[in-house]
Amino acid sequence: MSQIRSNTAVSAEPTGDHTLVALTVEEAARRLSIGRTTMYALVASGDIPSVTIGRLRRIPAEALNEYVSACLRAVDFDVAA
Repeated sequence: MSQIRSNTAVSAEPTGDHTLVALTVEEAARRLSIGRTTMYALVASGDIPSVTIGRLRRIPAEALNEYVSACLRAVDFDVAA
């Protein structure tokens, strides 16, 4: 018997609009695969910057890439030392 393969791509990333410029705390947490409480702690500590738009807290999407890059640099520095 032959197997039938689907042409649909399976994504490991959560669904969502990856073109957004500013994310909710929940959306940002989902993108990093961390909990909401951890994301709020990162925002409160200033590790991940956020902005207030009206009464809403938003995280710039590029801030997530910068945070992960900084974490990688810290690991690289620890390994080199």
